[in-house]
Amino acid sequence: MAKQKFRSVPDETSSLPKGIKYIIGNETAERFSFYGMRTILVVFMTKYLHYMTEGEVGTEMSDAKANEYYHNFVAATYFFPVLGSFLSDILIGKYRTILWLSIVYCLGHLSLALMGASGLAPGSWLMVGLFLIAFGSGGIKPCVSAHVGDQFGTKNSHLMTKVFQWFYFAINFGSTASTWMTPLLLKWYGPHIAFGVPGVLMALATLMFWMGRNVFIHVPPGGSRFFRETFSRDGIVAVLKLSTIYAFVAVFWGLFDQTGSSWVIQAENMDRRFLGVTWLQSQIQVLNPILVMMLIPLFQFVIYPNAHKVFRLTPIRKISIGFFLTAASFAVVARAQDLIDGGATPSIAWQLWAYVLLTSGEVMISITGLEFSYTQAPKTMKSVIMAVWLFSVSLGNIFTSVVNHSIQVPGINQVAADAKSHRPDSENTIGTWTIRTSSRAIEGTDESGKTIAVSGLDGQFDTADDILMHFNQFNILEAVETSDNETMEAASELIDNAFFADAQDDSAKALPTESEGQALLAGLSDSNGNALVYSQLSKNDYRITCPGADGTNQTQWDVILRASVSRAGKNADPSAEQVSYDWLEERIIAARGEEGKALVDAARGNIAETAINHSITVGGQDTMEGGDYFWFWTYTILVTSILFVPVGYFYKEKSYIQSENGDEAQASTADADGESGPTDS
Repeated sequence: MAKQKFRSVPDETSSLPKGIKYIIGNETAERFSFYGMRTILVVFMTKYLHYMTEGEVGTEMSDAKANEYYHNFVAATYFFPVLGSFLSDILIGKYRTILWLSIVYCLGHLSLALMGASGLAPGSWLMVGLFLIAFGSGGIKPCVSAHVGDQFGTKNSHLMTKVFQWFYFAINFGSTASTWMTPLLLKWYGPHIAFGVPGVLMALATLMFWMGRNVFIHVPPGGSRFFRETFSRDGIVAVLKLSTIYAFVAVFWGLFDQTGSSWVIQAENMDRRFLGVTWLQSQIQVLNPILVMMLIPLFQFVIYPNAHKVFRLTPIRKISIGFFLTAASFAVVARAQDLIDGGATPSIAWQLWAYVLLTSGEVMISITGLEFSYTQAPKTMKSVIMAVWLFSVSLGNIFTSVVNHSIQVPGINQVAADAKSHRPDSENTIGTWTIRTSSRAIEGTDESGKTIAVSGLDGQFDTADDILMHFNQFNILEAVETSDNETMEAASELIDNAFFADAQDDSAKALPTESEGQALLAGLSDSNGNALVYSQLSKNDYRITCPGADGTNQTQWDVILRASVSRAGKNADPSAEQVSYDWLEERIIAARGEEGKALVDAARGNIAETAINHSITVGGQDTMEGGDYFWFWTYTILVTSILFVPVGYFYKEKSYIQSENGDEAQASTADADGESGPTDS
């Protein structure tokens, strides 16, 4: 049987290419799968992952660690476009690259849906799944957008801007549906369904793309021509010029993708009742795709045409304005975080206004950059340039991940995470910690747990600075014992008494402010004579810290007492039978028994009296948190915005569009601040 011959040259037509509908449909389903999974990722890692092994409770992941993993995943997703572009442009072409890597993508979703199954630990299933999704999704990214451009010739190239707008609309339509739906699936049906449904959508996306194979324009791989053009003067100049722009755009992506990490974590401490709906913590991300669909026509038909009447709005100028809008959006969330740090519960509407500004910046940077990258690339380098554009997303997320990694201090939570693997009467090293494990009897039962002794700063066991961690028979950490426990408990009693002395009803009682709390602790010091530090974290959370054995704050030897207020609900009846527990609540009760039931009731406010729960740990804190964290990113993008102005001013464009006979046509060369050619976005 003869090998099927696909068309490689666009039709000489002024109408839309026939394959566009399949590409748009594929992109809608694929974006549903990707954003559905990504929307719940941080919430899953911080609240669900340690409950994925039935009958056991693992160690809860910190916010900074979850941010780090999340941005590492996004960085990998936008790194693999480099591999995808080489596969498509040199070896097998865009169509086969997209089809084959989509299958890898589906396997990644399957791995996530299998978390908790036998064979691998839940964390291992997670890492495998995220790697496969990053490989598959990342590998097809430069090919899909370049594949859109390949469908056009010179006679219908004037429709390219409109199609790229619809292409971006499809992305956001798919992500809107999944961003709203997937958190609900996670809450009520658990991670297996929440990660499985996006996998089904990815399989449908792959099928839809295969259905369009006979009407697509299949531009053949460049082979040796790819290397000639890539290392030609035009190719090198195109990559170097665009890389200058992309270096600045990388900073934008480092901030933008925090809507799925730090913004989600912030939303937990906000009043999420808005527009008659109580939003789930990760659900607020749906504002971004909704706003994109609203703002695209507003910018296309209102803002851009009117701006052109005042000054020439080139692609570079659009990107520059987008940077400043991004800085404004982070200033809004930074101010909201300042309110949270002060004990207020600001409305989620703060994030709404931040999303309006950030999404406006996205429209001006991302959509513009997508088309701009295609038009600035020589023909056989379309996917490579798209890969370099997407690599800027990877660089931005690597930057964010590095920042989140650098602010984490080692903590004994590392020891707790590995407690299951350590047998009694053994000594081991975990990270920077030296530990000794021994058995302990569980009072009132025939069961035995374990005690893990962590040697202190002096590196010796059985000395005053030892840290003792007591685990029950299920390897659940029950208590941490240090030489400063008594002092920390006395300090927390002072703070608690001040809270309960507040004359307001329980729902309105306020924790002491940082200055008030610090004054209350003025007469206390730790076993080494160091002062205690009080921090109010939110309306219901505070922390007391002492420097520990080394006498230095923000190190792994800090002894930390964390406290959380559980407020009694109005007319709460703790004896009443609760119904409609969600997946996580059922899991907590199943894993922790009566203790778990008490935790769930407290979280629901189904307790007769307001209480404050305390826990002591050592190390594991973040050196930059709260409002300081968000202001750091605000200043970072503001400086980037200012530095980009002169760079954009001196940038000169040179655009390429392929013609009907398969050759490339140079459309224009223009100053970025001056008179642009016909291919400007």
